Amino acid sequence: MQARKKYVLLGLCACCWLVLFYWGGGVQLRVFRMLTRQRGEVVRPWPNWTDRAFLPRYAHLDELQTDPGIPESSSQRRQAWSTVYKDSRCRMETCFDFSRCRRRGREGFRVYIYPSEKNDRMSESYRKILTSISESRYYTSDPHEACLFVLGIDTLDRDQLSGQFVANVDERIRGYPLWNDGRNHLIFNLYSGTWPNYTEDLGFNIGQAMLAKASLNTEHFRQAFDVSIPLFSKDHPQKGGERGWLVRNTTPPQRKYLLMFKGKRYLTGIGSDTRNALHHIHNGKDIVSLTTCRHGKDWEKHKDARCDHDNLEYERFDYQELLHNSTFCLVPRGRRLGSFRFLESLQAACIPVLLSNGWELPFSDVIQWNQAVIEGDERLLLQVPSTVRAVGNDRVLALRQRTQMLWEAYFSSVDKIVLTTLEIIKDRVFSHVSRNKYMWNSLPGGLLVLPEYSTHLAHFPFYYLGLGVGPGQEFTAVINAVSPLVSQSQPIMKLLQVVSKSKYCSQIIILWNSEKPQPSRSKWPPMPVPLTVTDGRRKVRNHRFLPHAAIETEAVLSLDEDTVLLTSEVNFAFLVWRSFPDRIVGYPPRSHFWDPLKRAWGYTSKWTNDYSIVLTGAAFYHRYYHYLFSHYLPQSLRTLVDRTSNCEDILMNFLVSAVTHLPPIKVAQRKQYKELPSVQVAKSVPWANPEHFNQRQECINTFASWFGYMPLVHSQFRLDPVLFKDQVSVLRKKYKDMERA
Repeated sequence: MQARKKYVLLGLCACCWLVLFYWGGGVQLRVFRMLTRQRGEVVRPWPNWTDRAFLPRYAHLDELQTDPGIPESSSQRRQAWSTVYKDSRCRMETCFDFSRCRRRGREGFRVYIYPSEKNDRMSESYRKILTSISESRYYTSDPHEACLFVLGIDTLDRDQLSGQFVANVDERIRGYPLWNDGRNHLIFNLYSGTWPNYTEDLGFNIGQAMLAKASLNTEHFRQAFDVSIPLFSKDHPQKGGERGWLVRNTTPPQRKYLLMFKGKRYLTGIGSDTRNALHHIHNGKDIVSLTTCRHGKDWEKHKDARCDHDNLEYERFDYQELLHNSTFCLVPRGRRLGSFRFLESLQAACIPVLLSNGWELPFSDVIQWNQAVIEGDERLLLQVPSTVRAVGNDRVLALRQRTQMLWEAYFSSVDKIVLTTLEIIKDRVFSHVSRNKYMWNSLPGGLLVLPEYSTHLAHFPFYYLGLGVGPGQEFTAVINAVSPLVSQSQPIMKLLQVVSKSKYCSQIIILWNSEKPQPSRSKWPPMPVPLTVTDGRRKVRNHRFLPHAAIETEAVLSLDEDTVLLTSEVNFAFLVWRSFPDRIVGYPPRSHFWDPLKRAWGYTSKWTNDYSIVLTGAAFYHRYYHYLFSHYLPQSLRTLVDRTSNCEDILMNFLVSAVTHLPPIKVAQRKQYKELPSVQVAKSVPWANPEHFNQRQECINTFASWFGYMPLVHSQFRLDPVLFKDQVSVLRKKYKDMERA
């Protein structure tokens, strides 16, 4: 009996051992295979495309085949990448010398451009990039001051078959004394690799340099080190650029076509799979997907059975008409991951639907692209129509508005693309004074929000509404004084009394810009509010817009010494400004116009219903514009203002309108401001001099040239007090004094 039990027990153990071996060994084998799988490979549960059972739903087999000679494995791609980019694990902490940028504190971010050699070829696009840097506030001609270095060699097109390809880059950059294996260098590139693979090979070793590159693959993108930039054409404007096409939203927001694409079709090679299959979603009604194989020298030698039909259908539709009248625009990859269609769709407010797997989107470090685009999957092309049909009207409106914000803030010109790249790198270098994602992804955009001023959202006039807060309830009056104080009856004395009586006035600052010495404090009348007299040591016009530390309130009331106002007018204008804190609110209006004969902008002070400028001789604005005026605008414009002693008020209007895309606000009409001077007055005041007026005409054209467009916006909007000039009892009016002519 005991022996029987022993054999039964041994039999059970043997069975258990066999079961464990069968199942456990299989599991161990699978685990072993996973562990030994090459690092980085991802197993995706997609059908085997050579299995014809799956093909009828998607495309014909010959449409999905790629060139047999093209290496496609991830291991081969990684090997090719590692031979060129040996520092693929670079990060700011390991491959960037921060000490070069901190020698001069916050002002240490300077960019040096290597001088180009005499016989160097340079593309128009690269010339624009270098111009943008050299005209920026970060440029330095001294390499010892530089934090960042940019090559004078054109590295945009690294396709060896291109006429723009520059050879021997490796040899040349190694000869630079400051190259230092690329440390603190930034390399711009739009096109890499060549036929047939179009790899990301630049043809030279970038070492530890940062890449500002179009069509970057997420697999090779060095997070928080490289910068992904958009692919842009040689015709992309240097400055300004066209506005977005969304003039007004319609409800419902759908346009004539739901989804569209019109572009090249590649018959073979990389990028051909996606574009060869686009005809499957074309219905000729609300979805228009058109391709042509009529491109390249030998297209007829390689054309397939669909080419002739596709070419005929392609010619039936106009591309610009499709852009203007489509809700969604397909943006499939081309030979490389990026496409010109991306920027074209953004500008047209045609919501981009991306079909470019693995593309690191432009400025992905800071831009939240899920608020502006729809990311599709190249392998699920047939699901795209149902996906876009399911997007609700509210979502369409939100996506469309976001395309316009991003286009105008970061992509409408080469200047903006380059400056955004520099600002992203600068934020990495000075991370303790950097912008947050909200600043980058809301109006007016990161380029116009300087973190050196503040990193707190509530300190900027653009975010009050979103934060549910409002500006302070007091203002600081800043009076620009240029005349010597010789009498107690001078206009400035009366102005001091009027302003100081306002219940909203916190303090008064007098900027003493007279050539005569500053008078003693006893010469000024007693004030119910603090009075500070600041000596303008440089005696320049820009002094009134310096970010004076003495200004503690958010609101600034800018005044000329001879301004004539009532206390009730000051109070009313301030209350209006509190409702529009990001704009200039004031009294004396002016306007600009286009002169078709001179083909130039003109300036007028004629009293009309139209205006685009409110003079800062009597106007409210947010104090942040002082900082922006002094640190954002180039020194050349401020020097022009100082040299002519003119136009600083026009320049401030240009700046604020460029930030807001809105006009200033004119408050209640009074004609007590200077218009046409008498003969006696004309001899004593600069604004009455004809030369003064001509200078202002020239200023407007100079300013418009720097901005790249005319930012001033015309308006007929004017805010008056309730019952202003109504035929009712004055006892019912809060601002009855304002009705005096």
